[in-house]
Amino acid sequence: MANILVIRLSAIGDVAMTIPVIYSAAKQNPNDTFMVLTQAFLIPVFVNRPKNVEVTGISITGSEKSFRGLFRFAGAFSTYDFDIVLDLHDVIRTMIVRTLFRIRGKKIYVVNKARKERKALTARNNKALKSIRPVIDRYADVFKDAGLSCQEEFQSLFEDHPANITVIEELIGPKKGKWIGVAPFAKHQGKIYPPDKMEQVVAKLSKNEDYTLLLLGARGYEEAILEQWAFQYPRVTTIVGSFSLDVELSLISALDVLLCMDSANMHFASLVGTTVVSVWGATHPYAGFYGYRQKPENIVQLNLSCRPCSVFGEKPCFRGDWACMTQLPPSRIIDKVEEILSR
Repeated sequence: MANILVIRLSAIGDVAMTIPVIYSAAKQNPNDTFMVLTQAFLIPVFVNRPKNVEVTGISITGSEKSFRGLFRFAGAFSTYDFDIVLDLHDVIRTMIVRTLFRIRGKKIYVVNKARKERKALTARNNKALKSIRPVIDRYADVFKDAGLSCQEEFQSLFEDHPANITVIEELIGPKKGKWIGVAPFAKHQGKIYPPDKMEQVVAKLSKNEDYTLLLLGARGYEEAILEQWAFQYPRVTTIVGSFSLDVELSLISALDVLLCMDSANMHFASLVGTTVVSVWGATHPYAGFYGYRQKPENIVQLNLSCRPCSVFGEKPCFRGDWACMTQLPPSRIIDKVEEILSR
């Protein structure tokens, strides 16, 4: 029996992608215990977890943001009785934590982030446009390197405990017809379809009386845009700020399809078995961050020689026109959503 620490601090989508691996490994190694260290606000994502999985939080934007705070946290945390440490992040913060465990004689295993392959994939010249081993598979490799059984068996966060959408229906009414989730934003501009074009998608889909569109986003700027769409078009409702993260996962599980970017919402939908239509711009599924068990034919993207220019979408467009997004017609997205709903 081993006590195993699993570390992945950010980003939201990357943490979500650890869940199929952690839950599968926990079920296949029932005599071992797993502690997941992540950001505190992400703990609600780990719903319906196996009994031998616990989750603890760190505040990398609060008390543990500074190196002094991080060292203080890591020093105290390294006294816990873990036998094995699995670093699924491999950044400076996790290096500090794992190093203190290494000093105490613990076994350390670290994810291969395929940095060389990512650089070749996003190169401006002589681009190596080929698929990199998926991140989820590389997470599983770390567990296997540690001698743990880790075969893919995860289906959904609600596989054994069906989602309760009662509180959701109290707000938006009982489900009628098709529910379409629309999450049009992402962290970086290179991953966001222009809002004026996405509005055309929402406007067209809202004309179908069998569709109810539910808009997902963050407070502030995103909230203001989504509220305007909900006011302007029929059968469109914004749920920004209405539910906690775990309840939002239940809502996503009830959708017939989620239209989103290369974003955390794509991974949330993948965790609950909801079909995703994902729009890709500066980034590319070849980088290994495509949603768990999502079908490649549901990707909407343009084949441009400059794509991908970034792994995470944070780099500025060297062309200056964001052609990967601006040249993508709304009709392509509408057709893909309706194709899925007609099946």
